[in-house]
Amino acid sequence: MNPDLDRLAGLYGIESTYVGIDGKRRDVRDEAKRAILRAMGVWTETEQDIAEAARCAMPIDFGAMEAPAGIRCFVPPWLKDGRTWGVTCQVYALRSGRNWGIGDFEDLARLAEIAAAEGADFVGVNPLHALFLADARRFSPFSPSNRQFLNPLYIAVDGVPGAAALDLDAAELDELRASDRVLYPLVALAKKRALEALFEAFGDDEANVSAFQAFCAEHGQPLYLHALFEAISERMVADGRWSGWHGWPAEFQDHGSLAVRNFAEEHEDRVTFHAWLQFIADRQLAEAQRRAIAAGMRIGLYVDLAVGVASDGSATWSDPALTVPDARIGAPPDFFNAAGQDWGIAPLSPATLVQRRFEPYRTALDDVLRRAGAVRIDHAMSLYRLYWIASGFSAADGVYVRYPFQDMLQSLAEISQARHAIVIGEDLGVVPEGFRDVMAAMDIHSYRVFFFERRDDFFLPPDAYPHASMACISIHDLPPLAGWWAGHDLETRAAIGMNAPEDLPAQQESRAHERRRMLGALADAGLLPAEAEAMMRGDVDAPCALPPEVAVALHRFMARTPSRLFAIPLDDLVGAIEQVNIPGTTDEHPNWQMKLEVPVERLVETALYRAICRAVREERPKQA
Repeated sequence: MNPDLDRLAGLYGIESTYVGIDGKRRDVRDEAKRAILRAMGVWTETEQDIAEAARCAMPIDFGAMEAPAGIRCFVPPWLKDGRTWGVTCQVYALRSGRNWGIGDFEDLARLAEIAAAEGADFVGVNPLHALFLADARRFSPFSPSNRQFLNPLYIAVDGVPGAAALDLDAAELDELRASDRVLYPLVALAKKRALEALFEAFGDDEANVSAFQAFCAEHGQPLYLHALFEAISERMVADGRWSGWHGWPAEFQDHGSLAVRNFAEEHEDRVTFHAWLQFIADRQLAEAQRRAIAAGMRIGLYVDLAVGVASDGSATWSDPALTVPDARIGAPPDFFNAAGQDWGIAPLSPATLVQRRFEPYRTALDDVLRRAGAVRIDHAMSLYRLYWIASGFSAADGVYVRYPFQDMLQSLAEISQARHAIVIGEDLGVVPEGFRDVMAAMDIHSYRVFFFERRDDFFLPPDAYPHASMACISIHDLPPLAGWWAGHDLETRAAIGMNAPEDLPAQQESRAHERRRMLGALADAGLLPAEAEAMMRGDVDAPCALPPEVAVALHRFMARTPSRLFAIPLDDLVGAIEQVNIPGTTDEHPNWQMKLEVPVERLVETALYRAICRAVREERPKQA
C-alpha cells in the first residue's frame, strides 16, 4: 500500500478498500488504482507524478452518505399512505397475432389496457433504449448504444401511417411469430425493409412532416448525431466492419471529421431515415402511455434506465468526454459470480458531470421519463459509486469510484418532480452502509425481492417489508417462480457448465428445503393452502409443477406487504419456467430472446393469470 497514492486516489473518488457482499473488507491493489487513475488521465508512475497530480486535482465534493435537504422524489398524494400494484414484462417477449415476431409498442399498449382492467396501476418494461440497429445480434437491453433514444425494433409497423398499403410476405411474418425466440436479425431485416418503404411515402402527409420537423428541432444535435451514427454504422456493417465505432476507420471515429461531414452530406436521406425512426418510436410510446392512463392506470408505464451505455455506441461517439474510455463498469466477486462481473459498460466521468453541472445525467433521466409515470434506476448505488474495471484487468481487480452523491440525488429528485414520476432504485448486491436510509429519506423506493428477503434461514413475513419499497417475487436475473419451484434453473446451470453436474443432487435437496421454508412463511401468514400442508412438513414430495393454489397464495402474501408498490412479472402470471437472463452467460443461454408462452390477447383466458390478479386486487383494492 502506498499512502500517497491512496490520498491521490481519494481526491478522484477512488476507494482504496471496500466491504464485499460477505461482509469482509478487501484492499484494492495499487496496480488497479494506478490503472483507474491512468484511465482518468492522471499519471502516477513516480512519486513526483503523484505529488504533482495531487496538487493539480480538480476539487470534487463527493458528499457524505446523507440526503440533500429540501427535496424528495415525487410520490403522488394518493400513494403517500397507499399501496398499489402492476405487471412487469420484457417488451420484446410479448406475443400477439399481429406483431412481427417481436413484442412492440402496440402490444405494450394492449397489455396496459388488459392489466388496467384487472386493477393494475402500472406496467413495467425492460430498458427501451436504442441499441445497434445495424447489428441486431447486440440485443441486450442493458448494453444500449444511447439512453436518450429508443429501439426502433419496438415500432409497431402496422401503426405507421401508410402501413395498410404495404405488400407483405405473410409466410415470412408467420415464421417470425411462430418462433419461440425472437429471431433478431430476421426481425430487423423485415422491419427495416417495411419502414424504409413507409419512410419513402411519409413526405406525402404535410401534417406528419411538420410534426417530424418539430421533433427534430426539439431534440436537436443529439438526435442528429445519433441518426448519423446509425447511418455510418449500417454502412460499416455492410462493408464487413463492426457496428460500434471502435472498429471503424480512424477518420470516422471523430464525429467532427471531414470524412464524417462528407458522409453526412452524401447520405442525408439515410440520416433523416434514422431520425424519423426515433420520431415514430417516440410517438408510439407516447400513445401507449396515453392508452394506459385512459384505461384507468394511475401510473402507466414504468420504464427502466440502464446503468450506462456501451463503450462503442452512439452516446460515446457523439460525446467522447462524457465517459472514461479505458474503463468499464461491473461488479465485485459475490456468491453467484466468484470472479466478479464485467458488464462492458462505459462509466460516466465524474469530472465531466461536475463541469457540466450534471446536465448529461439530467438529460438521460428526462428523456427516459418523457413517456412514463415511473422509472427504475438500474443499479441505484451508481448514484453513490460504481465498480470500475480498468482495461487489461479482470473484474476481481476492480475498484469503487465515487460520484458526487448529493448532486446526483438532487438531479434525480428534480427531474422526478418535474415529470411527476415515481422512482424505484434497484438496490441489490453490495449496498453501502446507510444507502437505503438515504433512499427512504429521498422517497426512492427500495427493490425488495422475495427470494432475497430472509433472516437466517427463514423468509421474512409481509410486515417486515418497508413502506417505501417495491416488492416483487422475482426479477429478470432470477428464475421465475414456477422455474424456481421446479429447480429448473439448477438443471439449466448444470447443463450449460455453470455448476458441476455432480453438485446437482445436493442443490436440489437445498431447493426442496427452501420450498418448505416458503410454504412455512405462507403458513405463518395464514395463507398456506390445505393441499400444501403435507408438502410443508415434508411428508410428501412437492410436485415438479408449481401448484396454482401455492402461486396464488404467495402473490397474496406479497400483496399484503406494506410496500407501496407490488410488481408481478408477466412470466409468473402465466407459469413460465425459463429465466430471462442468466448473468455470466453469453451464448450458453438464450438471454433476452425467449418469448412469453401466452399471446397478449389470450391472457384473460389463462386461469392462473385471472386467479392471481383477483387475489392481488382483493388485497390491494383501488382507493381514491
